[in-house]
Amino acid sequence: MPNNSDLIYLTLQNALKGLINKDFTAQELVAAHIAQMDATHHLNAYITQMADHALNAAKDSDARIAKGETRPLEGIPIAMKDLFCTKGVRTTAGSKILENFIPPYESTIGQRLLDAGAITIGKTNLDEFAMGSSNITSAYGPTLSPWKTPANKHCLPGGSSGGSAAAVASFSAIAATGTDTGGSIRQPASFSGIVGIKPTYGRCSRYGIIAFASSLDQAGPLTRTVEDAAIMLQHMAGFDEHDSTSVNKPTPNYLDEIGGSVKGLKIGIPNECRMEGMRSDVLELWEKAAQILQDVGAIIKPISLPMLKYALPTYYIIAPAEASSNLARYDGVRFGQRVEGDSLDELYMKTREAGFGPEVKRRIIMGTHVLSSGFYDAYYVKAQKLRTHIIQNFQQTFTDIDLILTPSAPTPAFTFGEEPKDPVTMYMNDIYTVIANLAGLPGISIPFGLSKPEGLPLGMQLIAPAFEESLLLKVGQTLYTFAEKDPVQALREIV
Repeated sequence: MPNNSDLIYLTLQNALKGLINKDFTAQELVAAHIAQMDATHHLNAYITQMADHALNAAKDSDARIAKGETRPLEGIPIAMKDLFCTKGVRTTAGSKILENFIPPYESTIGQRLLDAGAITIGKTNLDEFAMGSSNITSAYGPTLSPWKTPANKHCLPGGSSGGSAAAVASFSAIAATGTDTGGSIRQPASFSGIVGIKPTYGRCSRYGIIAFASSLDQAGPLTRTVEDAAIMLQHMAGFDEHDSTSVNKPTPNYLDEIGGSVKGLKIGIPNECRMEGMRSDVLELWEKAAQILQDVGAIIKPISLPMLKYALPTYYIIAPAEASSNLARYDGVRFGQRVEGDSLDELYMKTREAGFGPEVKRRIIMGTHVLSSGFYDAYYVKAQKLRTHIIQNFQQTFTDIDLILTPSAPTPAFTFGEEPKDPVTMYMNDIYTVIANLAGLPGISIPFGLSKPEGLPLGMQLIAPAFEESLLLKVGQTLYTFAEKDPVQALREIV
């Protein structure tokens, strides 16, 4: 039987095997992760800890295991991004305006994981309403990454799913849920040295996920290995009649593809991603990833994505526009924080002024502006037309190739306190990820190497045609296997 302190280092696969073989109990496994959650409390990865709830659930899991009634994720401690509604447990979206909101229902994703036997040990921190790339816009304070610079300064885990990324990277959860609107799973995965997958839009239900931009948001898992990502996605994906954007399409067995040959697959390398100012270590790692795939039989093809240069401006018109509409419901009348005023208009103003942070206000104002009379056609309609061209660009590209390989982010993680203060510079960090959201395509970030000279994680991104998550996982596993340094070992050395 392993020491309790060693239980936090188990992969999801190995934890399941150990529980079934009775090498340890679910209570021991959960307790070890709760202890690690306490030991890494300074990272502020969690907004709400659920230790008592988790230990009670672990007792139930042990009883099921004893009876031979084990479910697929029985006894596995996971973290839930605090954007997913959890029945009877505070759900804040990282905002003051929902500080005391306790949902009366569970999100579909959360319920599916619970039904599979997973145990939620806490709700993770995030950029407020998922708006950010650094996890510093949360009303509950910034999340720190377990990674540090050579000068011993903490890095930021990326955003908006930074709390989930930090929890997985610091071993306080075996896996975590995240959401990705413009890269909010893949960028934190890259910054934190873990695996993150954004499924095809419609593959995972959005029911019970507090909305940011409804045509872009998609849930997905963050894990330490590709196999664990496949297992998590297996139990997150599927049609949901409660979500009108959910696609009624069979869910493959994602683990079946892990380890398969990539021989003959055509991998596209977009010329437009070789941008002025790209760090030499990012470029070097990207070229190394392409060479490795070629060495194992894939065909590397230079391609052109001419619409890439329009991706960020298109995204930062559509996403704020949808956000301004979605966040209009937070008015102090029906739920959430309420600040009284002498009139209804004053109640609205005072409530939203006190409840929303600067980044959320900025995006609401941007969105309201592009939707306003006189600007709707000039900005919003034009952005939607560009989005159509981006989708068509991908459709044409995927007639000649199977996958696209790019860096996940143009830089390694920001150092806490030294992150870009200019919003536009921060938005540029999404340059490689937003295009997949605009086109509704699946993408995965794989930990592949370390920056020079800082020694911080760098990830490689793969983008596939719609509903080809199995292909992402297969090729992603190849990259993971050939990473410059074993990703899990790298994490163990810094925690």
